Amino acid sequence: MGGIGESKKNDALPSSSYSELADVKLLVESPILFFVLSHRAVDVELVQIRRIAVEALDTGSRGGELVDELSRRFHFLKLVYKYHCAAEDEVLFQALDAQVKNVVFTYSLEHTSIDDLFSSIFNCLDRLQKEKEEIPILFNELTCSIGTIQTTISQHMLKEEEQIFPLMMQQFTSKEQARLVWQYLCSVPLMILQDFMPWLTASLSSDEKADFLNFIHLVLPEEKLIQEVFISWLDDNKESSFWSCIKYGRGAKFHYGAANMKYIFELDVLMVQCREKQQLEASEGQNPIDGFHIWHAAITRDLRVIMEELYQLRSSLCVSTLSSVITQLKFFADVFTFYSNALDQIYYPLVDQLTKDAPSTFHEQFIERSQIEELQRLLYYKLHEGIQLRVFTDMLCQELESFVARINKKLQLLETQVFLFIRETCSHELQLWSLYMSLHMLPLGLLKCLITWFSAHLSEDESKVILNNIKLGSAVVNKSFATLLYEWVRMGYSGKISVEKFRKDLEEMFCSRSYLFEKWSKSSGSSSSHSEMQSSDRSKTVLLGPNSAMTLNNKHDTPYSNGINLHIFFSDSLKNLCFLNATAADGMGFYSLDVKPIDFFHFFHKALKRDLQYVLSLSVKLAEDVGILTEFERRFHLVQFLYQLHSKSEDEIAFPALESKGQLQNVSHSYGIDHKLEVEQFNKISVILNEINGLLGDVDMVDSNKLKYKKLCLNLHDTCISMHKTLTDHIYREEIELWPLFKEHFSVEEQEKIIGDILGRTKAENLQEMIPWLMESLTPEEQHGIMSIWRKATKNTKFFEWLGEWWEGVNKDESVNAEKGSKVSPSLAIDPLEVVSKYLSRDDFRSPSSFPEKGENFSLTESADHEYGQSGSFAADKTQNTKGNKNGDLFGDITQHSTEVDKKRCNDTIDIADQREITCWDTKLYEQSRQKENHLMLTQDKLVDVVRRVSCDSSLDSEKKSYLMQSLLMRQIHFQLLPFDLFLGSNYICQWILTQKKSHSEVATAKDKEKITGRCPSFRDEKESVFGCNHYKRSCKLLAPCCNELFPCIRCHDEITDHCLDRKSITQIMCMKCLKIQPLRPNCASLSCNNFSMAKYYCRICKVFDDERQIYHCPFCNLCRLGKGLGIGYFHCMTCNACMSKALSVHTCREKCLEDNCPICHEYIFTSASPVKQLPCGHLMHSTCFQDYTETHYTCPICSKTLGDMKVLFEMLDAFLSQEKIPEEYAGQIQVILCNDCQKRGTASFHWLYHKCSHCGSYSTRLI
Repeated sequence: MGGIGESKKNDALPSSSYSELADVKLLVESPILFFVLSHRAVDVELVQIRRIAVEALDTGSRGGELVDELSRRFHFLKLVYKYHCAAEDEVLFQALDAQVKNVVFTYSLEHTSIDDLFSSIFNCLDRLQKEKEEIPILFNELTCSIGTIQTTISQHMLKEEEQIFPLMMQQFTSKEQARLVWQYLCSVPLMILQDFMPWLTASLSSDEKADFLNFIHLVLPEEKLIQEVFISWLDDNKESSFWSCIKYGRGAKFHYGAANMKYIFELDVLMVQCREKQQLEASEGQNPIDGFHIWHAAITRDLRVIMEELYQLRSSLCVSTLSSVITQLKFFADVFTFYSNALDQIYYPLVDQLTKDAPSTFHEQFIERSQIEELQRLLYYKLHEGIQLRVFTDMLCQELESFVARINKKLQLLETQVFLFIRETCSHELQLWSLYMSLHMLPLGLLKCLITWFSAHLSEDESKVILNNIKLGSAVVNKSFATLLYEWVRMGYSGKISVEKFRKDLEEMFCSRSYLFEKWSKSSGSSSSHSEMQSSDRSKTVLLGPNSAMTLNNKHDTPYSNGINLHIFFSDSLKNLCFLNATAADGMGFYSLDVKPIDFFHFFHKALKRDLQYVLSLSVKLAEDVGILTEFERRFHLVQFLYQLHSKSEDEIAFPALESKGQLQNVSHSYGIDHKLEVEQFNKISVILNEINGLLGDVDMVDSNKLKYKKLCLNLHDTCISMHKTLTDHIYREEIELWPLFKEHFSVEEQEKIIGDILGRTKAENLQEMIPWLMESLTPEEQHGIMSIWRKATKNTKFFEWLGEWWEGVNKDESVNAEKGSKVSPSLAIDPLEVVSKYLSRDDFRSPSSFPEKGENFSLTESADHEYGQSGSFAADKTQNTKGNKNGDLFGDITQHSTEVDKKRCNDTIDIADQREITCWDTKLYEQSRQKENHLMLTQDKLVDVVRRVSCDSSLDSEKKSYLMQSLLMRQIHFQLLPFDLFLGSNYICQWILTQKKSHSEVATAKDKEKITGRCPSFRDEKESVFGCNHYKRSCKLLAPCCNELFPCIRCHDEITDHCLDRKSITQIMCMKCLKIQPLRPNCASLSCNNFSMAKYYCRICKVFDDERQIYHCPFCNLCRLGKGLGIGYFHCMTCNACMSKALSVHTCREKCLEDNCPICHEYIFTSASPVKQLPCGHLMHSTCFQDYTETHYTCPICSKTLGDMKVLFEMLDAFLSQEKIPEEYAGQIQVILCNDCQKRGTASFHWLYHKCSHCGSYSTRLI
C-alpha cells in the first residue's frame, strides 16, 4: 500500500479473484474465459507496478528513469484495458443482453469511471517529470492513485467473473464463445495486439502456454496464414526483427501522441541514411510511398460515387440503398480515423525529425476530430418520430459535401508536400517501415476490408507495384504478416470478391449500432434484429447498440466491431450520438418541487457522500495531527454503520421490489455484489485503525513507532481514497440506472410502501442516529421534502409523535397533528361515561331531526411506556396470560400489541396489562355514588330509544355511532330515569361525572402535601436479594407525583390506588441500593453506587426499566415491546400499524387492523396483552376468544366468511340434507340467497336453516 510496507498483503488479494475461472485448461471448453485470463494479466501488471512504486517511495529512489518506466507501463496498460472494456461493451455485452436483459448496463457505467482513474495517474506522472520540488508528496499521491485504480479494477473484474462470465458460459456454446473472442481480436489494432499476446502469456508456465496454443487454434479461423501470424506473435522472441529490441508497450508509443522518431533512429537497427538517395533493389524506379497516390485516387473516386447515390436518394428515398450508402460511409469514417492517427503519429513526426534544423510548416492535421464527429453523429443517428427520411437525407448530403471537399483538399496537400518530401529524403527501407507501421495501426478485420476494397480498384501495373512492395517489406516486418497481406491483395485484385458481395459483407460487419433503420425496417416488414434489442425504453439508455445474434452467425473470417473504434477514439462524444436516454443522463437532477417517495434514497446518498468526503479530508491530516483520530473514528464508524444499514435496506427491500417487476429482473444483482465487497473495504480501514490504536497504546513513542504510525496513517489515507472512489461511483450508478426505474415502474403508493417497509425494519436507536445526521446535509427545502415522505409513508402510525418525544428538529405542530390524525379507538381516547354524557347533554338532543356535531373531542395523547411478554407483546405478568396458544395461530404469531393512552378523565396513563372495559375504581366510585346520591337508572324502553336516536343521527360517522352504542350496551352504562325528561337525567349524570373528577383531584392534592412514602427497597426475590417486584426485575422505584409516593412500577401503583399513573409525569426515581431520589436515568448518580445500573434495558420515552427480558421500543407504535427489535425478529407494517414477526412478511394487510375491538369480548385489540389471531378474511380476534367461538361457529362474526376449510363439515351437511324430507307444501320451492364467501347471488331449495351456494358449495349464505 502506498509506501506503507503492506503491499504483500494487498498484492495477494487479486489472485483469489481469478483462481478458478482463469485456469488456462478451461479455455478450450469455454473460450470466453480468455477475457478472465486478461483479468489475470491486468492484475499481475498492477501488482508489479504498485510494488515498484512502493519500493521507490520507501527507499527514496525516485529518479526520472523510474517515472519514465511507470509512464510507459501505464500507457500500455491503459491501452490494453481500454480495448478490453470496449470489447466487452461492444461485443460481449451486446450478445449477452440479447439473451439476458438488465445485466450489462452497470458494467458499462463502471468502464467509464475506471477510464477516469488513469487520467489522475498520468497527471501525477506529468508533474513528477516537470517538477523538481515536493517529489515525495507527489510520489505518495501517485502510489495512492495506483492503489485506488488497483482496488477499483480488481473489484470490477471480480464482479464480472461472478456474474457476467458464468452467464456467458450458460448462454453460449463453445463455438459461439470462440466467435466472440475472435471478433474482439480482429477489432484491436495489430500494433497493440502484437504486444498484447506475448504480454498476456508472459506469466504462464510452459504447460499453460501449450494449453493456450490449443485455445488459439480453436479460436482462429482455418486460414493457415492467419494462424501463422498469431503464432509468430506468441513466439516473438525467436524472430529477429526490428521490434525484438523494444519491450512491451511499443504500440502505446504510437497510439498516444506522436511517435519518438529520434528514439527509433537511435536504435541503429534500420541503419537509416536520410537525405541520401539509395538505390532500391528490384524496384524498377518506384518508391514504396508512391502507393499512397493510388490509394488516394481510389478514395476520391468512391466518395464521388457515394455522393451521386445520395443525390439520387433525395427523390427515390430507397431504404435499402440508403443503408448501403451509410455502411460505406461508416467504413470510410473508420479508415479516415486510423489514417489520421497514422499521419499524426508516424509521418508527421518523421517529417519533423528530418527537418529538425528547419522545422516544417507545410503539414497540418489530416482531419479535425470535430469534423469526423459531425459525420459520425449523422451516421449513428436515431431518428425521432417527427424526423422524416427526406430531411435526414438532406442533412447527410449537406454534411458529406463539406466533408468530401475537405478530404480532397487534404489528400492533395499530402501528395504534393508531405509524401513528396518523404519520397525525396527517406530511404526506401524507411518508407517501407513507415508504410507497414501505418498498416499495423489498423485492426485485422478492418485491414482485410481495406485491402479487399483497395485491391479491387487496382490496375494490373498498380497491383504489381503493391505486391512488389509487400515482398520487400518482409525484411523489416513479420514475414508471416507480409505473406498474409500479399495473399489478401492478390485475392482482391483477382476479382473473386465482387463489389456487390463486398458491400453486402461490409453492411453485415458494420450493422451494429444501426439505429437509423430500426423503425423503417419494421414498418416495411423486413426482419430487424436491432428492434429486438430495444424491447424496452430502458435498453435505449445502454451504451450498446442492437447487435443481435448476427455477430455469432457472421461467416467472415475476420469480423470487425466498429463500435470498439467509437469507444476508443470518440469516447468523449459517444454519449452525444443519441445512445443515452435523456432521463438517464439527467439522473442527478432529481431535486424538484415534486418530491417522490423514492427520493429518500437520493437524500440519503447526498448525506453519505458529504460524510465520505469529510472522512477522507480527516485521513489526510492524521499523520501530522494525532488529536483528530478520535473524530475520525467516530465519523468513520457512523458512516460505516449507516451505509451498511442502507445497503441492507436495499438488498432486502428495495432491490427485491425492483426485481419483482418482470421486465426488471437481474437489474440489481451487480449492486448486491458491490455491497459485499464494500463491507470488506470498511473492514480494512477498521483493521488499520486497530493497529494505530494499538501503537498509540504504548507509553513510549520511540522513533521507530513514530515512523510506523506515519506509514499506517498513509496506508489509512490510501484505503480511504479507494473506499471514497468505490462508494461514490456505486452511488452514482444507482442514481443513473436504478432509481429512475422506481419512478417509472412504481406508483407513488408503491414507492411509499417501499419506504415504509424500510423504516419498519429500522430500530428506534438507528433512526435516532440517522435522522439528525441526515438532516444536517439537507437544505430546508430538502428537509421539508423528506419529512413529507416520512409523513406519507407512516401516516397510519405514531411516528411523528415519537419524533416529538426526543428530536427538537420536528415541528411540534406536526407531532400534534400526527397524534390527532391517529384514529385510535374512541374507547381509549376518552372515558365512555363522558362521551355519552356530552352527547346526551346536547341542546338539540330532544329534537330527533337534527344532531349537529359539537363538543366531541376524540383527541389522544399517547404514552409509550410498555413492557412485553412474548412475541413482541406488551410485558404483562406472564401468569395473567396463560390462556391460549400463542404460537398456534393460523398466521403465526401476530404480535400482541399494547399502548398507553392518556385519558382525559383522569389525566393519567393506563398500564396496558391492567386495562379493563371499566376500571375497578370506576365501578367502585360509581356504586358509592349511586348509593350516596340515590341515582336512578335508565329504563329498558328509554335505553332502546337512546340507541335508536344514535343510530339515526346523520351528524355522526359510523365509527362514532358504533362507539356510542357500544358504550351504552356493552359497557353496561344503564341510565334509568324517574318520571322527568331525558334532559334533566342527562345533566344529572354529567354532574355526577364532574363530582367524581373533583373528588379525585382533591385526593391527589391532599397527597401532594404528604411526605414521600415507600422509601425502601422492594424485592422480586427476597431470598436472593433480587430487586424489583412481581412485574419487573429492576433496581429502582418510580416516584409517582400524583401520590408523592415511591412504587416499584406503574402497575404496582395502579393496583393499590384508585387512579392511574401518567407515565409522562414521572421525572424521578429512587435507587434501591442507596435509596437516593434522583432524576430519571439508567445509572445511579450517587458516588457510593459507582454508576450502579438500574436495569439492562431503559427507555427514556416509556420510563421502562427491565433487567430480565429483551425489549425494544417501536417508533411507529411509540411503545416498548418484547423482542430483539425491528429488523431482527420483527418488522412494523405501516398499513396494519402493527409489529409482526418476520415470518409474516407476506400477510393480508388491513389498514389499522389492530385498532379495533375484539368481536367476541369487545376488548380493544391494540392495547390488549392477549395473543391475537388473524382470520383468513383479515379480521382479528383474541386467540382464546377464537377457540371458544369456533366450538359453536364456523363463520367470521363480522363478515360471515368461513374461518377455514370447511369441506368436511359441508359434506356432512350435504349428507344430512339428502336424508331429510321436506314437507310437501315446501317441496320444489326456491329461495334466493347471497353467498358470504364468494359474494355471488344464487338460488337454493327451500330450507329453514341451511342453504348451499351453487357456485362455491359454501353453506355460509343468507336469504335476500
